[in-house]
Amino acid sequence: MPHETDALTGLLLDEAAELGLAELCHACQVHADFVIRMVEEGLLVPRGRNPAQWRFPAVALHHARLALRLEQDLDVNLAGSALVIDLLEQLRQANQRIAILERQLDW
Repeated sequence: MPHETDALTGLLLDEAAELGLAELCHACQVHADFVIRMVEEGLLVPRGRNPAQWRFPAVALHHARLALRLEQDLDVNLAGSALVIDLLEQLRQANQRIAILERQLDW
């Protein structure tokens, strides 16, 4: 009797890495139209004039996957996902500032 196994796959990117549209679609397992909609909503900001030339920073992969999970798990639309991701980014930056201040104050 065959056994089913779960496969864990990942993509390791440094912060300077960039992805093309096809690479981002493949990594997120979505069609290009979904990524194009994310760009139209302002959720992703590629470099380049048109989809064939688009280059996405590595953080776009995280944002795209998060937006996909929000849509699938919580039925959040892309505009809502953009808001959530923006607020999470602001929270991350605030936490970084707090950590820097705590180090300066020697807490």
